[in-house]
Amino acid sequence: MGAVKKKFQEMGVQTKEENKEFRPSEGHLAEVVEIVGKTGVFGEILQVLCKVMDGRDKGRVIRRNVKGSVKVGDYLMLLETEREAKPLKMKKPKKDIRGRPM
Repeated sequence: MGAVKKKFQEMGVQTKEENKEFRPSEGHLAEVVEIVGKTGVFGEILQVLCKVMDGRDKGRVIRRNVKGSVKVGDYLMLLETEREAKPLKMKKPKKDIRGRPM
């Protein structure tokens, strides 16, 4: 068993003992700058622009989806800052036969 563990360590694979449990202090702080809109089947998800306050991407403004009540100025704790949400597709206003907005 020791040879297998040694081989894994050489390859850079973490064993159970080395793998850390998640701690909230490992997240990245971000401040909500703007609320873009609602998404989700029932409109329960808000898409927000948030500014990363610390970590590698400090100062970067990213788009994220947030479940729950949130307003401008609130702080979020993000587990990672690499991924961004896709921009919302705004629906075009309906038009009548003559091309005028309804």
